[in-house]
Amino acid sequence: MKKEENNYQKFESLSDIHRVFGLPQPQHPLISLINNIDNNVHLERLPTAHILNFYKISYRPSSSGKLKYGQEYYDFDEGGLLFASPNQLIGNYEDTGDHSGYSLLIHPDFLWNYPLAKKIKQYGFFSYSANEALHLSENEKNTIVSIFKMIEEELNSRIDDFSHDVVISQIELLLNCSNRFYKRQFITRKAVSGGLLAQLEEILADYFSSKKALGLGIPTVQYLSEQLNISPNYLSDMLRALTGQNAQQHIHHKIIEEAKERLSATTLSVSEIAYELGFEHPQSLNKLFKTKTKLSPLQFRKSFNQ
Repeated sequence: MKKEENNYQKFESLSDIHRVFGLPQPQHPLISLINNIDNNVHLERLPTAHILNFYKISYRPSSSGKLKYGQEYYDFDEGGLLFASPNQLIGNYEDTGDHSGYSLLIHPDFLWNYPLAKKIKQYGFFSYSANEALHLSENEKNTIVSIFKMIEEELNSRIDDFSHDVVISQIELLLNCSNRFYKRQFITRKAVSGGLLAQLEEILADYFSSKKALGLGIPTVQYLSEQLNISPNYLSDMLRALTGQNAQQHIHHKIIEEAKERLSATTLSVSEIAYELGFEHPQSLNKLFKTKTKLSPLQFRKSFNQ
């Protein structure tokens, strides 16, 4: 039986998407805002699995439908925002419930020669999983909808020399607000985020106590995200919001704490400790330890035993 990933349709242009939905050609060949609040766009016409050659930002208010996004279903009962980057596998709706909302489609070429072309890759939520969507409060929904409406108005008005600059600014506003609201989500959903943080600590503690590091090396962000069933970027952003450190920095902090414990409570050599913690070369532990503590491992051991 063929895997679903092999049965997808790729859309290279916005015109192709509009054609599938039975919409007029987009006003601009590189950007389009599909308004499914004021219009009745048949989203079920999209192929079951598809890949877009552009960025997609979708807002859905509360509804009963589900969207297959990658290999997971996202339940829109609460409403919220989903983000997809070019060449990301997306699926369509599982049912025919109310899926009103907005979908902003942006071809990468639209960002060409603007700082946003590089900056947009720094927004980690474009690679979040479906279950990591941004859930919006009522005030946040109003803010997001108002930005979509501004973009829509600009795209539907007469295009002039300023249109491109204005829309780029509006997209940046949308992304910056989304970034801000995600940070709020990490904080307000402490039960979920705190639970993930506790699981992370358990995974790291087990990793070093069971000596997995001897065979697998130092733990990676990818390994930890797989154990927690969340995307690497979501893990880093969540940790940054909760602790001020991203996932890589959190791993380094844990390694330093483990090294300190072994340096102070055992007679193991620095080389032996380095290998136990997953380093291929003891010099790597020396360098990391000195960077983080301003002392070499031997200097720390000496100062601790004074």
